[in-house]
Amino acid sequence: MNYSTLKKAVALSAVSLMALGAAKAQTTDTTKMSSATSTAKVFGGIDQYNHWSVGINAGVTSGFVNFLDNATNHFPAELGYGASLRDQLSHFFGLQLNYQGGKVEGSDDPGTSKFGATSYSTKFNSVTLSGLLDFGSVSFGHRENAVDFYGTAGAGLSFYTPTFTPLGGSPFTYTNTVKELVTPVGVGIKFKLSDALALNIGYTVNVIQGYNFSGFHTVSPNSGTSLDHYAYTSAGLEYTFGSSAKRNVDWVNPIAMMYDELYDAALRQEVEALKGRVTNVETAVADLKKDSDGDGVSDQFDKCPNTPAGTVVDGSGCPIVFPKDTVRADTVAAKAAAYSNIQFEFDSSVLRTSSYPVLDATSADLRSSGKTTTLAGYASSEGTAAHNLRLSKDRANSVKTYLVNSGVEAKHLKVKAYGETHPIADNSTEAGRILNRRVEFHQ
Repeated sequence: MNYSTLKKAVALSAVSLMALGAAKAQTTDTTKMSSATSTAKVFGGIDQYNHWSVGINAGVTSGFVNFLDNATNHFPAELGYGASLRDQLSHFFGLQLNYQGGKVEGSDDPGTSKFGATSYSTKFNSVTLSGLLDFGSVSFGHRENAVDFYGTAGAGLSFYTPTFTPLGGSPFTYTNTVKELVTPVGVGIKFKLSDALALNIGYTVNVIQGYNFSGFHTVSPNSGTSLDHYAYTSAGLEYTFGSSAKRNVDWVNPIAMMYDELYDAALRQEVEALKGRVTNVETAVADLKKDSDGDGVSDQFDKCPNTPAGTVVDGSGCPIVFPKDTVRADTVAAKAAAYSNIQFEFDSSVLRTSSYPVLDATSADLRSSGKTTTLAGYASSEGTAAHNLRLSKDRANSVKTYLVNSGVEAKHLKVKAYGETHPIADNSTEAGRILNRRVEFHQ
């Protein structure tokens, strides 16, 4: 294909893409803007946008790159052309398959040579895969992007056939096509023509991972052998295809979307409803904690509200009525003589403070008389017999510990456990069970 035919093909393709994009823009842009803006979410995924695109481009190739060691001193401009297929995976990153073709030429002044050859001309075709980093998708100054900056880097294969002229020699053309790795790195700027169509301008430096692109090795006295390379400055059209109900991800500003989403009326209503539910829960918890009479039972479960301060209540908030005999027994116990029964709370082996006077009197008598006594422990009938037997033994040992700590020799104290046997009162009543929770002194 000669350059004239190529130029006609590129121009025709460009016109076709422009017409297709313009037609689509006239019929769908308004619909896409309204529907997509209301349905797309910041974290809704890439499938809520159109993200596949194709492009064609044409431009100028050159063997000159100002920050690399170039093969010759002069670089006439030559035609380059290309095509691309891109999948924009997110607002910020995409993958792009590229094709580039064309010719690169270089020459030195007549009779001179920079690296041993006076000129070269290389025809090439390359296929590369690049990552595309979008710098312009986030804009704090614009709600809608119309200009997009990006950078690319990748790798692929370059197929080329060089022709070069050695100093003082004849032109020589490679008989075989050379295949080598190429690594393109570039930057670009994209202008929005419509939601689907963009004008794309780019600059790419292609580094050939070899030394045959110019037909001869470029050996620098300062840096040694330098890899071949060429630059491609291009302009082209890119068309993004997909559903007319979706927007092109290239022109969506996620910062503006996030702002709209935060101030979305439906979302704000949902937040207010959630606040109301939280308030209801906090009120319910406060009601559960409310205890007007201070008896330790919340009002919701208090069956006897407004009990006087200091009243001992049960789990329903109602006062516990102790039998009169029990109250009298506790009162008398403080004044009782030695060896009176020691009473205990339900399922407890902890000594009551009201028992201390009886225990002190008993200790004094045992120390003065040297007598030996048996501490007989008992329990009421609640629980299993085995449990009550252990409990009665613990009660007897509690009495023994107190007496030993007060000076009674341990050898004068014997412990015997009877459990719930030998009750002294009726176990079917609370009054009787209270009396049966005891330790007796047996001489």
